[in-house]
Amino acid sequence: MLSIRNAGIENIPLIRKLTLAIWPQTYSSILSNEQIDYMLDWMYSPASLQKQMDEEGCFFILAYDEEKAVGFASYNQSAPQIWKLNKIYILPSQQGKGAGNFIMSHIISEIKKTGAKTLQLQVNRHNNAKQFYEKLGFKIIDTADFDIGNGYFMNDYIMELTL
Repeated sequence: MLSIRNAGIENIPLIRKLTLAIWPQTYSSILSNEQIDYMLDWMYSPASLQKQMDEEGCFFILAYDEEKAVGFASYNQSAPQIWKLNKIYILPSQQGKGAGNFIMSHIISEIKKTGAKTLQLQVNRHNNAKQFYEKLGFKIIDTADFDIGNGYFMNDYIMELTL
């Protein structure tokens, strides 16, 4: 039985544990090990996660199957009526079992309460998750390359779901 719990500063160690179990496997065929390490430190260090929660207005949620954490997501309002999905990650052993759909349904339900009209996200152009988002109704609205420092770029599609 899947459930969602709001996450806070006290959950940063769990979010990091999930990230380290998910990220390398997800991105090893797309990014170099050096870029993966750089991005993990840049986006998932305890200080970075705390800043996202405290200063950047990001909501973090954890997905549980019974009492086992199986994934997490982060989202925030980026403009009036526009929200952004920043992260959604599911343990590889749990992918394809409905957790991603469960998390997305929860997020969409929550942001609709605020009057949201669209949900946007960025996905690496070579990430298989693109097909997951397309099945949910997301459409590519742009292609962008983001310089993230240290000579690395995020080569992404920007996708949008009209709510």
